[in-house]
Amino acid sequence: MELADHVIGVCSWSLRCASNEELVGALKKLRLNHVQLALGPLVDAGVPAVDETIKLFEKEQITLTSGMIGFPGEDYSTIASIRGTGGFVPDSKWDQRRAIAEKAAKVAHRLRLAVLTTHIGFVPSSNEPSYATMVQRVREIADMFKEHGLTLAMETGQEAASELLQFINDVARPNVCVNFDPANMLLYGAGNPVDAVRILGRHVRQVHIKDAICSDKPGVNWGEEVPFGKGQVNAQAFLTTLRSGGYRGPLVIEREAGNNRLADVQHAIGVLEDILQPRPSADGE
Repeated sequence: MELADHVIGVCSWSLRCASNEELVGALKKLRLNHVQLALGPLVDAGVPAVDETIKLFEKEQITLTSGMIGFPGEDYSTIASIRGTGGFVPDSKWDQRRAIAEKAAKVAHRLRLAVLTTHIGFVPSSNEPSYATMVQRVREIADMFKEHGLTLAMETGQEAASELLQFINDVARPNVCVNFDPANMLLYGAGNPVDAVRILGRHVRQVHIKDAICSDKPGVNWGEEVPFGKGQVNAQAFLTTLRSGGYRGPLVIEREAGNNRLADVQHAIGVLEDILQPRPSADGE
């Protein structure tokens, strides 16, 4: 599906499918043929499993917009817990997670992907000693990704947009960019997503279509994820701002809460259609 020059896809993990065959079936129900694929199941599965995945998606005419990796030991139960356990932050996990990222890069290369997304973890304040360590770690990942023809797209959410922009500039790697998730800005209490996309616009390589309601204690307690168009992202303003900045890349629907994911993704598709491809009014005006 394409709307107003955008490929419309969905995150594979949002559909909670037990197999790639089941994933293909869900995509057909949604009338989508683009997906961002969670690479975790393939990282240690071996070349034959990766090649079977390639064959299946080619047969069913499914296109991968990008890949995604997470890491064992990340604890999302609270904002405080993920602050200490997420991404490339924990010193005790760095070697392990770098190795996982390298394995994922090899899988992504075999899948002929150009972009691999991840939460790198909370970036320390630039006046903290650990900031330089984080800069160096992301440079190392970016340089390793470059060897496999990949761009590292960092998920938004943990930092204010201005802080993330400074970090991108300090990392200074052309293959480091942003996977912009507007809901994460609200879930983490990191700022207004419409303002944030104005700041980060030229660095945005992929966008997650997701919505949320702010917490009553932003930055301390999680906000609430809701179906796209039912929260505080302001879907119309967000998409208008995104497009006015020149973005025409993938819009990938992500839904990580709720018990009726398929219906919620279908609802998001409807919201995108109404905004990006509005129907003529009954009187022709």
